[in-house]
Amino acid sequence: MVLIGVALIIIGFALRLNSLVVVTVAGLVTGLIAGMPLKDIITQFGEAFTTNRYMSILIVTLPVIGLLERSGLQNQAGHLVSKIKAATTGRILTIYLLIREIGAALGLNSIGGHPQTVRPLIAPMAEGAAEAKYEEVPEKEKEEIRAHAAAADNIGLFFGEDIFVAVGAILLMKGFFDQNGIKADPISMALWGIPTAIFVFIIHSIRLYLFDKKLDRKLGSKAKKVNPISKKDVSK
Repeated sequence: MVLIGVALIIIGFALRLNSLVVVTVAGLVTGLIAGMPLKDIITQFGEAFTTNRYMSILIVTLPVIGLLERSGLQNQAGHLVSKIKAATTGRILTIYLLIREIGAALGLNSIGGHPQTVRPLIAPMAEGAAEAKYEEVPEKEKEEIRAHAAAADNIGLFFGEDIFVAVGAILLMKGFFDQNGIKADPISMALWGIPTAIFVFIIHSIRLYLFDKKLDRKLGSKAKKVNPISKKDVSK
């Protein structure tokens, strides 16, 4: 009978009802069937919210990001980068990879991320650099640019955070070694993450450089066909 709450969640999600209402009702029904007083159930809700209140910060930021995008943040980011002649898609993503990796190594994981940084800023900037160089970028290449922007964030965070001693991965390895009677120093494990992070940055920077060359081969020839007039013809 207690599992009726799980069934209510499945039915509510299948009917696409409001998820907060569905989970709340399921929790109330489960508690009442289990014989808990209504006061205790409400107390459990309050304690759970207080314990996980910091998780709601992300929920608050999402509407703000949506409003910024609606107000033209993506367009402005792309327009700004298009004015920088030396900017290319690969160079922008390489710089972001470096910033993301250093930030994660210092424990500043929140300075980047897909919803708050990649989608509204980094991806439009990378696309803007490509459009400024090639004038017209097909949708397929735009999708590749967005994928590389997301990959730069993932790689920088994944390998950068291993240098930070208080990250969950280091503490998990420390606990595993302790359980198996192996002495391990968290600081030493974090230091050994530095060479890996450096090599990863070099390797992925080369990948982004090759991605720039790939865009040159695909879109550079198309741009020449669209604008066949040379500088000599213009001067004449």
